[in-house]
Amino acid sequence: MDVSLAAWLVIALAVAAANLPFMNERLFGVIALKGRTEEGAPHKPLWVRLLELLALYIVVGLLARLLESSIGGAFVQGWEFYAVTVPLFLVLAFPGFVLRYLRRHHT
Repeated sequence: MDVSLAAWLVIALAVAAANLPFMNERLFGVIALKGRTEEGAPHKPLWVRLLELLALYIVVGLLARLLESSIGGAFVQGWEFYAVTVPLFLVLAFPGFVLRYLRRHHT
């Protein structure tokens, strides 16, 4: 796989994974949860969404590491790498957060 293609693949997966917790009421988009609102609609609490976001960050990181090692030697990452990529992943999740919590819902 080309290095440029692998980089764009990781970026696209990171954008999709960062927004997934905010775009549906299922865990990882697959598992239905038992919590319900007063109207009977399914409800996923914010803390579940944040844990899901953390798990998806780890999955995307592992996939990126796998792609990097298949292309060539994988570099050792220090704390600086995570100090940059965690906030970047949160920035990528901002559109989903805005649509879920800050957009005005018409009733």
